[in-house]
Amino acid sequence: MPELYFGIFPAEAFMNNLNSILIEGNLVRDPLFRNTPKGTPLCTFSLASNRFYKQEQNLEKEVSFFDVETWAKLAENCYNLGHKGRGVRVVGRLKQDRWTGDDGKQKSRISIVAEHVEFRPEFKKNQETSASTDAAASNAAAEAAADSETAGSEEYCETENQTEDDLLTQFAAAKNTDETF
Repeated sequence: MPELYFGIFPAEAFMNNLNSILIEGNLVRDPLFRNTPKGTPLCTFSLASNRFYKQEQNLEKEVSFFDVETWAKLAENCYNLGHKGRGVRVVGRLKQDRWTGDDGKQKSRISIVAEHVEFRPEFKKNQETSASTDAAASNAAAEAAADSETAGSEEYCETENQTEDDLLTQFAAAKNTDETF
């Protein structure tokens, strides 16, 4: 029988608790990029997530704002692909920063550390697609995917540059063949 540690087995004594979040929203402002003193890329951005609900006969809107941080290759891709107003889906974990303020009071802030980020497609006004934009997005996703295989937990940003008509055509085809979209 293994030695007990505070009445529980050692493996159970050091297990992480579940800390996971999935959130969708829009970027409040353009992402900020910097490098740590050791040279690790860090990108931070804020997103607004809307919740609509009905109260009596009125449709109410509740907006919540969240700070998000991304690291390494994910940070570089988010900085390159993100901009104010762009739709985004973030999967990550919550982190609480604690410090003592100038007034001596304890302060804290909750933020999201992103492990995976997806950007919503941006629809073009016409059918013409910019080859340079498509190539840059494809290259960024491919580079990040290659880096994520070697970097362990790093993920990559995904983006699609499809027109609204392309998506509607795909949706109609999926609907006719009972496929999920």
